[in-house]
Amino acid sequence: MEFQFSALESVGLVTVIGSLDASTAAELNEYISTQISTGYPQLVIDLSQVEFMSSAGLRAILVSLKECRREGGDLRLAAAQPGIEKVLKLSGFLTVIESYPSVAEAQVSFND
Repeated sequence: MEFQFSALESVGLVTVIGSLDASTAAELNEYISTQISTGYPQLVIDLSQVEFMSSAGLRAILVSLKECRREGGDLRLAAAQPGIEKVLKLSGFLTVIESYPSVAEAQVSFND
């Protein structure tokens, strides 16, 4: 599991590489918490390089979403592979968090 961060104007982009499961979920929460504390409560998580996501991964994203909102921001998902998108849909996750086909679309959604 690897994370990369970049700033897209006032929106932070967290790219997740690898599997998001019980063994990596806490790492994601820590990483996102750090980005929020450095001034990026508006975040996009790029899922384009996520190969597998378990329920623990879903919980980690939900925890991060709540933290972003608590700090006056929000969290968007972007570029999920078809298998990951299916997990998000079947779990009902997309009723609580917005997901976009691309990082650019997710970033622009903060301006709406």
